[in-house]
Amino acid sequence: MAEKTALKKFGKVLLGIFLFLVFLAVATITRVDRSPIDDQDFYQETFQNLETLPMQSSQGEAWLAGWGKTNMTPPEPVDLVGYAPRGPYEFVEDSSFVKTILLSNGKNHVAWLSYELLIVHPYLAKFVESEIKSQFPEIDQVIFTATHTHSGMGGYMPGPVGEFAFGGFQEEIIQLISQRSLEAIEQAQSNLDTVSINFRKADAGKLVANRFVKDGPTDPFVRQLIFTKKSGEKATFLTYSAHATCLSSKFMGLSGDYPYYLMQRMEEKGFDFALFASGTVGSHKPLPSGNQPEAIQGYAQDLDSINQLKMMRYATVKNPKLEFGRLDLNLREPHLRIADNWRIRPWLFDFLVGDTNPHLDILQIGNTLFIASSGEISGVFYEKWENQANTAGLNLIITTFNGGYIGYITPDELYDEHFHEVREMNWYGPGNGKYFDDLITQIIKNATP
Repeated sequence: MAEKTALKKFGKVLLGIFLFLVFLAVATITRVDRSPIDDQDFYQETFQNLETLPMQSSQGEAWLAGWGKTNMTPPEPVDLVGYAPRGPYEFVEDSSFVKTILLSNGKNHVAWLSYELLIVHPYLAKFVESEIKSQFPEIDQVIFTATHTHSGMGGYMPGPVGEFAFGGFQEEIIQLISQRSLEAIEQAQSNLDTVSINFRKADAGKLVANRFVKDGPTDPFVRQLIFTKKSGEKATFLTYSAHATCLSSKFMGLSGDYPYYLMQRMEEKGFDFALFASGTVGSHKPLPSGNQPEAIQGYAQDLDSINQLKMMRYATVKNPKLEFGRLDLNLREPHLRIADNWRIRPWLFDFLVGDTNPHLDILQIGNTLFIASSGEISGVFYEKWENQANTAGLNLIITTFNGGYIGYITPDELYDEHFHEVREMNWYGPGNGKYFDDLITQIIKNATP
């Protein structure tokens, strides 16, 4: 009798555990929604918003620009961000900087802010933008970007995922980065002067590869804007699509990876100032000769040399007309997958990740169109968009990490491949590739003279 009673109790315990696990699964897991993306209400609403987007526009008489940079290296080590949780950095290989270029046509002002960080988290972006609006109300648009170094500092990402995987959160780090950002803008404002602007494009395809498709397509180009003052001082804004993942994941020093060394070399070899913005880094890897600082410096030197020798296009940006706006994006429900057809529920994603601030910043400088994305767009889309822009007489520059982060934007045909980018990091698929392709195609069409 005692044995039967014990078995009944054990059976009830097992049943309770089973029912709890069923409840937990139902509460936290749901199926992937594969319905066509262009049938969704959010898709239609975003395109309606794009068609009625209030773009600010002004025609000036001349271009003016200024630039500045400040050191934002923390006084004490903080956790490294990139690859996987690694703990605090053990030494400073390279100081971390925030850089800015301030551009004006005498009527409107636009500021780019580039950080030697993995991403620009929405919390950080909103904090910095609020401070800029308070202290520099004449700045009409702020566009964030990052070098995407995987050996940069953490401490600026709140929430469970930020705490576990991205170096935690320290209010003093937010305050430090914000203060250094304001100081860089103040520098830029103090040396604002008339400039000429040139667009330059060079083929550095031998130094970048497709991360997932052997010999697959890439965006091979370095794209630059070059600002030259009457004094001869020169600054450059440049993009490239290779991930800043040259250094080993076991490297425990604070470093800006190859973008740091590239900017350093350019500032030693002809430019007074260089600002790097991540391009369409989705699906793209660098091809260095090794994974230690000396090899990375060599990679940056090769990239700079090829950039000088393999020029494909050079054009003057003459018309001092500025046009700019921000398009907030409606998205499919979060799709952080745990299997091919299963994902965690949106409430759990929102709890873990928090605000993703999805939007596109749109800026037209004369005949050059900038689009800044919250998602890590794959460079395999770029050729189509650039051909469309060039046909319309436009230069096209696409950057990422604009103060929002929505994961990867990759070709939809890869959605069911077992790649990190299209499974764990394609947060709002399926169909996001088509969505962004359609959006950027329409933005270029709208910008066509």
